[in-house]
Amino acid sequence: MSEIFEELRTALYSVWHRRWLAIAVAWGVCLLGWLVIAMIPNSYESKARIYVDVDDVLSEQLGIAGDGKEEIQRVRQTLASNVNLERVIKSTKLGENINTSGEMNAAVAALSEKVTVKSEEDNLFEITAEVGKGDLSDAQNAVLARNVVQKMLDIFREEHIAGNKVGVTRAISELDEQLEERKQELEAAEERRLAFEAQYPELIGGSQTLSTKIQQARTELRDIDADLAAAQSALAAIDGQLSGTPRTIASSGQNAVGPRAALAQAQSQLAELRSRGLKDGHPDVVATTKQVEILTRQVAAAGPESINGQPNPAYTSLLAIKADRQAGVESLQARRAAIQSQTASLMASQASEPEIAAEANRISRDYDVLRQNYEKLLQDREAIRTRGNVEDETSQFKFDLIDPPVVPQSPAAPNRPLLLFGVLLVGLGIGAGVAYAMSQLRSTFATPQKLERGFDLPVIGSISLTISDAARVIERRRFKQFAGACAGLVAVFGILLTIEIVSVGTVA
Repeated sequence: MSEIFEELRTALYSVWHRRWLAIAVAWGVCLLGWLVIAMIPNSYESKARIYVDVDDVLSEQLGIAGDGKEEIQRVRQTLASNVNLERVIKSTKLGENINTSGEMNAAVAALSEKVTVKSEEDNLFEITAEVGKGDLSDAQNAVLARNVVQKMLDIFREEHIAGNKVGVTRAISELDEQLEERKQELEAAEERRLAFEAQYPELIGGSQTLSTKIQQARTELRDIDADLAAAQSALAAIDGQLSGTPRTIASSGQNAVGPRAALAQAQSQLAELRSRGLKDGHPDVVATTKQVEILTRQVAAAGPESINGQPNPAYTSLLAIKADRQAGVESLQARRAAIQSQTASLMASQASEPEIAAEANRISRDYDVLRQNYEKLLQDREAIRTRGNVEDETSQFKFDLIDPPVVPQSPAAPNRPLLLFGVLLVGLGIGAGVAYAMSQLRSTFATPQKLERGFDLPVIGSISLTISDAARVIERRRFKQFAGACAGLVAVFGILLTIEIVSVGTVA
């Protein structure tokens, strides 16, 4: 610790011994540094905050709302691009005296370091620009900083509106091209499907549809079997009732039989149906016609009858019911036979032509996929077109300027008071360092202890410096002069600092 103290005392003595050199160097460094600081142009910073509302009620109701946050982030990221910065330079004083592409590139690179676009929240953005040109006055730099931020705000709006229009037009054009291609493919697939279905009508829809048809036919066949069993049971019940019901009821002066009356009633019913305009293929006409045929056969089988009496209405009604149910049984049997034949044909096609069934599957699948893609592209194109129309009529997003750009009243850089003080400290430090370095170059020893260590010999004693009164007066005068030099350096620093503070308050 004593050695450190000794070295410190030696250094201070060396500097003090050459104090005039130190103060002269300090003056030179400070004046040069303060001159350089004075030549640095002031930079003025202007900023603006903008709020973007991405909630569009109209677009949401129409179901065409886009991803607003993603769109705004895209605009924010491209806002500080070289193209946009070049637009800013050309529309402000930054573009003056720029005639070549190299100068423009240099100006864009310099401005890109001074312009920042950051998001404080999801919908809140801050645009900041710092401008400081040496050929402009402070007031002009302050106004230019405001103009740069204002131009960035204009580009922010234009990028969204114009970008959306261009994007919508480009998207619709691309979708039209894709739709035309899909349309041609869909028409070709439809022609293949129609040609195949014309050649193999039972394989319409592919093998899966064929299996479905077989399953449906089997289900329908089971239902018909159940209905046929019920109809046959009902017919047997009517036959039992007929066997126990008399044909006629005793009466005088009338000769009629049951089958003939039932036949007349059925014929009358058939005539009534045809008078209503029903065709022969109508189910009611078919059933009544079968009933007439059955009753005709019964009348022919009964032969002439001479039984006196009045026809039994119950017997006649039962005969009509029997004819109707017998016609129903025959219709169910015919339907059952037709379905059995259809099922057998479908099963034969499925078993005997697996390659054709596979081809039917492929054609049907390709057609369905192309049709779904075509319909989806149509929906997308209409949605984009509707969205573009809505955005043309009403802006999709709302821009609220929270803090508009203003002309700054004080420079943002450089921090001249701090730089002036820093130059003062650096000048004093360099002066002291030069004085100490000069002392190290001279072969002198400031203390007896240093002399003893330098020669490795014992020092018996030291002689103190004794000066006369006249020399002491001279020394005192020189000290006052040195103090004046130091005070002058500090005074110059104070004057420069005062000038800086006053000038800052009178910029704009």
